[in-house]
Amino acid sequence: MRDKIAVLGGGSWGTALAILLCQKGIDVSIWLRDRDQAEAMMKKRENEKYLPGIELPEELCIVSDISEAVKDRSFIVNAVPTQGVRNVLKDLKGKLKSGATIVNVSKGLEINSLLRISEVVESELGDIDYCMLSGPSHAEEVARCIPTTVVVSSRKRETAEAVQDLFMTPRFRVYTNPDLVGVELGGALKNIIALGAGISDGLGYGDNTKAALMSRGFVEMAKLGRMMGASSSTFSGLSGMGDLIVTCTSMHSRNRRAGILIGEGHSRESVREKIGMAVEGIKTTDAAYELAKKYGVEMPITSEIYSVLYEGGKVEDSMERLMMRNKKNEMEELLDSERASWEK
Repeated sequence: MRDKIAVLGGGSWGTALAILLCQKGIDVSIWLRDRDQAEAMMKKRENEKYLPGIELPEELCIVSDISEAVKDRSFIVNAVPTQGVRNVLKDLKGKLKSGATIVNVSKGLEINSLLRISEVVESELGDIDYCMLSGPSHAEEVARCIPTTVVVSSRKRETAEAVQDLFMTPRFRVYTNPDLVGVELGGALKNIIALGAGISDGLGYGDNTKAALMSRGFVEMAKLGRMMGASSSTFSGLSGMGDLIVTCTSMHSRNRRAGILIGEGHSRESVREKIGMAVEGIKTTDAAYELAKKYGVEMPITSEIYSVLYEGGKVEDSMERLMMRNKKNEMEELLDSERASWEK
């Protein structure tokens, strides 16, 4: 019997993954909360709002009823923006097929609880198979079959390997990693640094500045991750450094584009309107700032971006403070070499 998959969320990433899975001959439904958008996609076979110019497979079932979307589906791909995940999970209660697996592809932290999405899923759905699919993967490129490599993480090896097989194609390579905490945090925290890279661009700074922000931002990501139970080595992989590179350097990146606008003087509210899609890094900055205080981790780049976003700080002043911090030895904060392992 063929696998049946539901994709929840009709943004660019959910749509791109639905296309990829359909191209493998998998039975896929995609759910959109907006009925008008769903009807437009059904009629035009295109997601004009979020992924224009890409034809949707005729086999792709497009629905606005979540019960219909997930009925008899073995895998549920969550592509809903982070802050909306909990409400969607509440809608799923009692509707999922027994033994269904949640495949999360949203990258962020819940703002009020400071929870990772796996923790949000567990709090709403209990002990359910869960994995995170993450890595350097712009939807615009995946939808055009441009070679892409990602990583899937779960506490259970068999869950990770099942999802690896599900998504793997000649143009979409999937690795596995048992460090769920690290993979989730890497995908979330890199968005903050991408905002910083964009702000630097908006100020008219150069490649030197961006390289510094990326390098030292990587250290911040790994430091917080280590304190939260992740393996530092995970941040050197696809979900950490890989995603950091692509998000900080590409104009496909909403977070980088948002940062450019902020650097040019736009407010947080106007940036959201101009981008027109969820900019995960804005709220993740708030959550990471609170987590840094909770775990006693020094995260100067994150703190300065928080100041700009939430305290009315000036970006030029933040850059000067970063450059004039107390002198340090680059290697004084050595990363651990421990690696995560699968649950027994």
